[in-house]
Amino acid sequence: MEEPIPVTRVVDHGTAKLMPDVDRERAWLLTVDGAPQSYVDLDDPAHLEFEYARRLGHVLDVVAEPGRPLDALHLGGGALTLPRYLAATRPGSRQDVVEADRGLLDLVTEHLPLPGDSGVTLHRADARAWLEGAPDGSADVLVADVFGGSRVPAHLTSLAYAREAARVLRPDGVYLANLADAAPFAFLRSQLATFAAVFAEPVLIAEPGVLRGRRFGNAVLVAAHGPLDTAALARRTAADAFPARVEHGAALREFTGDAAPVRDEDAVPSPEPPDGAFRIG
Repeated sequence: MEEPIPVTRVVDHGTAKLMPDVDRERAWLLTVDGAPQSYVDLDDPAHLEFEYARRLGHVLDVVAEPGRPLDALHLGGGALTLPRYLAATRPGSRQDVVEADRGLLDLVTEHLPLPGDSGVTLHRADARAWLEGAPDGSADVLVADVFGGSRVPAHLTSLAYAREAARVLRPDGVYLANLADAAPFAFLRSQLATFAAVFAEPVLIAEPGVLRGRRFGNAVLVAAHGPLDTAALARRTAADAFPARVEHGAALREFTGDAAPVRDEDAVPSPEPPDGAFRIG
């Protein structure tokens, strides 16, 4: 059997590379312009290699009883890690994935094809434009993992965007977003204030070292209209190799402080990661 070899291709928004994992036979790392974007194990789609992806997976595990299919909307495709995860852990789920980079979608579907019964539909479109055209109350979960390079685009950070997300979600639906920031957390606090203005129950999941301002890193924002099972989330995230904290309620309001919701006209992308924060190779 031939050894898998890396694949490099110029896509719409940079240079993408698929690199095989020498330790897992059919596992691949996707990078764009050197920044890690996704990790996929074709033989074990429930394996989530990246810490932030495992935290998103923990939320997806507790939003409904185990195995119940969900209607999911993913803004940002990457290598389709989380859509594969949901298809494996919640068979029968119906999923829409919106990715602006057609070249990236073509690369991923060519080299890391989805199973025929995955229930995943791919859409080449701008995330917010597609969201604004989506039907009311059509999703159980909305997962936002959109990065232009290594930054969350500004138009996916505002109050108007958060209201569109709430409109598309069902009354018991849950919003999840992968964000990145560092102390003094101006961007992260603004996002918490923005989603707290629309959803009754915001939650933040992040490593203690990130929350203490020791380094730049990922944080998962979760928002819902009703109570979330934060105790179950805390147990799962604490059991990870790199444990995370689940902040909610008064502690999260204190962390958010006097940050204000973001208006479209004031929206800015998430901060540029410092050199070496995420980039490899």
